[in-house]
Amino acid sequence: MALTNFARLTDHEKKAWSMSFQKNARNKSFLTRLLGSGQDSTVQRITELKKSSKGTQAVITLVPDTVGDGVAGDRTLKGNEEALSSSEQVIRVDQLRHAHANEGRIADQKTIVNFRKEARDKLAYWMADRIDQMAFLAMSGVDFTKKNNGADRVGSELQYLEFNSDIAAPTSNRHFNWNGDANGLVAGSTTADTIAVPTYEMLLHMKAKAQDEYIKPVRGEMGTELYHVFMTPQGVKQLKLDDKFHNAVRDAMPRTPNSPLFKGFDTIYIDGMAIHTHRYVYNTSGADAGSKWGSAGNTDGQAVIFAGAQALAYADLGTPYWDEEYDDYRNRMGIAVGKIFGFLKPQFPSVVHGTTEDFGLLRVNTAI
Repeated sequence: MALTNFARLTDHEKKAWSMSFQKNARNKSFLTRLLGSGQDSTVQRITELKKSSKGTQAVITLVPDTVGDGVAGDRTLKGNEEALSSSEQVIRVDQLRHAHANEGRIADQKTIVNFRKEARDKLAYWMADRIDQMAFLAMSGVDFTKKNNGADRVGSELQYLEFNSDIAAPTSNRHFNWNGDANGLVAGSTTADTIAVPTYEMLLHMKAKAQDEYIKPVRGEMGTELYHVFMTPQGVKQLKLDDKFHNAVRDAMPRTPNSPLFKGFDTIYIDGMAIHTHRYVYNTSGADAGSKWGSAGNTDGQAVIFAGAQALAYADLGTPYWDEEYDDYRNRMGIAVGKIFGFLKPQFPSVVHGTTEDFGLLRVNTAI
């Protein structure tokens, strides 16, 4: 029986291992299902570096739609052309690494191949898991000193990643609270006491606000347009308890076993919105008393993300690298993986307000 010895693998074989790790990581990652290379993607993946006066950088280009009215009849067009406006933003990248090591041949009680298999599986999940966590934090405007449940990260080095310093708080015209009353969406504030649980009416307000703000939807199959809505499991539970939402889903879907009400799908499509359930949507369930939302700091809430095109930029530079080393006269083995990447929530000068705003998303605070 042939045994694998990683130390003897060729460079091509090592690359195959690395590609296999990347595939495993992506298959386990939720957010990377929304990746695309073009401007019509919710998460735009940047894989190439661009030369600039500041060196080699990962850059995302934002090009808003044309806003001029053109000319009528035979009036002169020459000299009245409209310049396309664009905004380029740099995505800072850094590397994130992790490793596993066994205690030695006797203590491990396993073959090296089994240790390698287990390490690859666990590290692939770890990489995908941290990518999801950081992506939701970046979209919500929360830096990496916090966990996704609002608790402090203790002993974590995620805060030292260079792109953490580029995380920006939600801009004023993209940040709202849902109060559950006739006022609809109001200015976003985590200290307000009138925050309400999500409802179907809230979804309609969010979609109308996104359209008013020229947030471009993602173009789906057969030319359909779609927005993505991300909520915590507790938030989706509250939404499903709303009679109007329940009735809308029930009446819109066929009465078959494939209905999402029967199957319990994590994504429900309704009125041009895909409502996703994910535990890493930022919330305050793990925050200490006094550090939650509301004036007294005792309200559990979630930061609902309503996302269109180019809501997040992801610099994905190369495959993960995979290294092994031996210690104690080759008795103890260690396996490490690393990845160079970066996140950026794009912002641009809004054609509606003339101020710098988040480009492709809204954040709406609700109770859960």
